[in-house]
Amino acid sequence: MIEIDQAVEISTAEGARVATEAFRALGLGTATLHAITDLGYSVPTSIQEQTIPLLLARRDVIGQAPTGTGKTAAYGLPLIERLNERELRPQGLVVVPTRELAMQVAEALHELGKYREVVTLPIYGGAPYDRQLRALKRGVQIVIGTPGRLLDHLGRGTLNLDGVQTVVLDEADEMLNMGFIEDIEAILARLPSERQTALFSATIPARIATLAEQYLRQPIQVSVAAREAIAPRVRQVYYEVSGHAKTDALARLLDMEEPDSAIIFVRTRRDADHLAEHLNSIGYLAQAIHGDINQGQRERTLERFRAGHTQVLVATDVAARGLDIPDVSHIINYDLPLDAESYVHRIGRTGRAGATGEALTLVTPRERRQLRLIERAIHRRLEQLPLPSAADVTGRRLVAVREEVLRVLNAGQLDPFLTLVEDLAGTYDPAEIAAAAFKMVTQTREANRPGYRSSSLTLGETAITETQQEPPARVDERRAPEYPPRKSRQKHPMTQLFLRIGKRDGAKPGDIVGAIANEANLPGEIIGEIAIHETFSSVEIPEPLVEMVRLALNRTTIRGQAPHVSLASPQGRWQDHEDQQRQEIRAGARSRSTRQGHLPIRLREEAPPERQAKRQPKREHQRRKR
Repeated sequence: MIEIDQAVEISTAEGARVATEAFRALGLGTATLHAITDLGYSVPTSIQEQTIPLLLARRDVIGQAPTGTGKTAAYGLPLIERLNERELRPQGLVVVPTRELAMQVAEALHELGKYREVVTLPIYGGAPYDRQLRALKRGVQIVIGTPGRLLDHLGRGTLNLDGVQTVVLDEADEMLNMGFIEDIEAILARLPSERQTALFSATIPARIATLAEQYLRQPIQVSVAAREAIAPRVRQVYYEVSGHAKTDALARLLDMEEPDSAIIFVRTRRDADHLAEHLNSIGYLAQAIHGDINQGQRERTLERFRAGHTQVLVATDVAARGLDIPDVSHIINYDLPLDAESYVHRIGRTGRAGATGEALTLVTPRERRQLRLIERAIHRRLEQLPLPSAADVTGRRLVAVREEVLRVLNAGQLDPFLTLVEDLAGTYDPAEIAAAAFKMVTQTREANRPGYRSSSLTLGETAITETQQEPPARVDERRAPEYPPRKSRQKHPMTQLFLRIGKRDGAKPGDIVGAIANEANLPGEIIGEIAIHETFSSVEIPEPLVEMVRLALNRTTIRGQAPHVSLASPQGRWQDHEDQQRQEIRAGARSRSTRQGHLPIRLREEAPPERQAKRQPKREHQRRKR
């Protein structure tokens, strides 16, 4: 065992030495190489190998490469290498399209420059000005910002770019799509004329080419093909399914793959909400992310996903670029993207920093031609696989149980359990004892795994008979999937909370689950039954957590509305604020009329249907008479 450990250490040390030499050959210094070694970089990626020497030589560069190719290090390492550590003023500027990318780049540059004590600052909209102002006043060396907030600071006079030596435009095509080109031109006009400019973009449309021609000086163009970027790290497969069976196919894939973290891409915001709601209904902790979500909720959603509290993000293409979401094990294209560029950006969210990844795509028969166009564009054929059957899922779980048992056997320390086996062996066959133990382990794993539900696949005969059942009925894709009551696993009694939002406000069960998960920082699995009515909703919460959840929800909004959360009345029925006001007015009116010796005042209210029916002929007669 010691020899194996020593061999691993030697292998690791040799790998670090090779990586250091590979990056040293690009012209990087000792401090920067030390940071690279700490981060575990193996060898330079294609874009890094081509770009770093050019930027160190102070050449202007146009880098064309998709997401996940190591662009940040490609421009970040030369930027850090050339900094003057003694000057606490902006020497480098990185312009990015989104606040998430600004934070991601700032963190990456901080790690790459930690042995040179580089001071970085992300500047973006939606964040308080005072913190950014204090940081700028203390002094920073690299500013990473979105166009709008950078222009705000320039207009206020709180950001001075006179000392900037290098400016980087990252995700230039995305900034073009978001309408930032005029803002970028205004920022470039405020920079020193003697500067170095680098532009990075997945594609080079005509408007970006014009921008480069106008503001870059004799740039050298570096290009990385999509197949070079994604082939080594991402397994790309597709499954052909009919449109009405996609939700069932997705559930089967999640059961089979059991991803640590996954992003599921759909085309529209409505689809994202509906699919996230459906996944929550079958036991997966899922949240939707798209353009209709406000910035605060968006950040909380991403933070929960990074922390592992949410297993699945259901996203539109807004999440394909610029979001700081590392270590995604699976990308699933629930809807096939419309072009190859979107496909490359989507699957670029996995297989990053030398890791492996899985990209799974659902394709309907009508989308075969579109798939072929994407394959030609990325110079790669996706492997077609049959959809996993119930028996496949069962077999996968049996293999997992077997591996877990082998790990326990190899670890030893089984004496107390051997005594128990010897005791039972006097009555039962040892093989049956082992089978019973396996069954216990399997049932425990099933109950604890994400996606567990009472109707989920089980081992043995159930899995076999499920394959013999009739195919599922056709699902109307225009309707949101039903949201059945959650399986209650709590030890505490449940208490019902009422929320003053309902169907008329567009409220969905997924909205309530997401709000509780985000605001109260609670796992979705503790939530009980949810009911959505026309003007109000109800949700069951374990009794000890009721007050915390109530206060947390009353500090936020759901679908843009304040939920006005309250406890259920003793009779367990909803009584909204307007009903209370009407009752109080009615009671007060009766009280006043009684004191004055009159009959109670009858408040104007809508008559019962049978009385309206009697009045209708009389009203019609009066109308004709007039």
